Amino acid sequence: MRIVVDADACPKKALQICMELGRKYQTPVWTVASFNHMIVSDHHVVVGDDSQEADIKVLNLTQAKDIVVTQDWGLAAMVLGKKAYCLSPIGRIFSNENIEFLLEEREVKAKLRRGGGRTKGPNKRTAEEDKRFYHSLEQLLADAVRFGES
Repeated sequence: MRIVVDADACPKKALQICMELGRKYQTPVWTVASFNHMIVSDHHVVVGDDSQEADIKVLNLTQAKDIVVTQDWGLAAMVLGKKAYCLSPIGRIFSNENIEFLLEEREVKAKLRRGGGRTKGPNKRTAEEDKRFYHSLEQLLADAVRFGES
């Protein structure tokens, strides 16, 4: 088991939390980002800046029981299909129970934007989101240890 981070759009604080908990649970942290990002990691994979290149690499690296951190709902759905765990940088744990709704919401918003409408972007990151992410990631890691998956 390892933590695989879609680091192209991962907030710095969430990446720091991944590194901290990776050390605590002796779980390697792999980061994937385009060459436009400067990321310090023991296991960093640099990809080009083509659309979806980082997502494809994250998906190719992911194995069953890995924990993937991404805010891309489409990537999250594919990760779940590989029997890996997935959570967003704000601490939302993606599951087979909630991913279909999220993908439908994504499609509705994309259709609105294609028609000239506007959707609201993300709010500024809060300390509460940092805490939620920390606890969600730690819960996944603790469960893996408890069930012998690490």
